[in-house]
Amino acid sequence: SLSRGRIMGENTTDPKTQLIDNLEELHLPAMRGGFEEVARLAQQESQSYERYLLELTERECQARRGNRIERSLRDSRLPLEKTLGSLDLKRLPVKVVQQVRALVEGTFADRRENVLAFGNPGSGKTHVLSAISHELIRSGRRVYFRNCGLMVQDLLAAKRDLKLSGLFKKLSRYEVLVLDDLGYVQQSREEMEVLFSLLSERYERGSVMLSSNLAFSGWEGIFKDAMMTAAAIDRLVHHCVIVELNVPSYRVEQAKKARPNPPAAE
Repeated sequence: SLSRGRIMGENTTDPKTQLIDNLEELHLPAMRGGFEEVARLAQQESQSYERYLLELTERECQARRGNRIERSLRDSRLPLEKTLGSLDLKRLPVKVVQQVRALVEGTFADRRENVLAFGNPGSGKTHVLSAISHELIRSGRRVYFRNCGLMVQDLLAAKRDLKLSGLFKKLSRYEVLVLDDLGYVQQSREEMEVLFSLLSERYERGSVMLSSNLAFSGWEGIFKDAMMTAAAIDRLVHHCVIVELNVPSYRVEQAKKARPNPPAAE
C-alpha cells in the first residue's frame, strides 16, 4: 500500500522524474539530456541493458572530454585560429612536415624534450608551434603559451612581489611551455636573469617550445653575457628537436596575392 511504501522508505516519485533528479545530483548532464533518446534507439534495435548503459556513459565521457579540452584551450592562451587544420603544410619543407606529424603525438613531452623553431619573421614559426600545441591539448596534455617578452614581464613582476617561486610552481603544472618570439626581446641584465632562471627551472622537468628569428649565434645579443648565453643554449639543446623554417614570409606572400595586378600596357 501507499502508506506502507512510505513507512518502508520506498520512493513513490515517478521513475522518470526520480531518474532525472538522480542524474542531476550525480552531475551527469549528458546522460540526463540523452537517456530518453538512447532508450528509444535501444528499444528499436533490441539492445541489451549493457549496450544501452555503454552508449549513455560514452556520451557522458565524450561531453566531459570536450569540456576539459575547452577549459584547457582557454587556460593555454593559445591563438585559437592557429590550428593544424589552418596550417598550410604544402608551403613547408618536407622535413618540417614530418617533424610536425611526429611532434603532435606528444612523446617528446613524455621525454621532457624541447622544440626550437627557427626562421625569418613571417615564416610560420608561431603557427607551427601553436598547431602542435592544439593537438597536444586535444590529447589531454596541459600547454601554456606566452609571448617571450610578456613572459619576462610576468617573471619580473613576480620577482618584485617575492612570488617568483610561486610562478615557477604554477608553470611546472604545464607539460609544455611555449615561449614565442625570443628574438624580439631586448633584455636588461635583470630580464636576462629571470628568463635564464625559468629555463633552468624547466630543464629536464618539462618541455619548452620556443620560436626565434635569431640563430644561436645571435643569442648573445639577447642575454648580453657569453657564459649565460652558452648555459641557456646548453639547457635547451641537451634534449631537443630543432625545426628550421627556411621559407618565404607568409605575410609577404599574402600581401602580394592581395595586391591588384597592374594594368596591361597598351
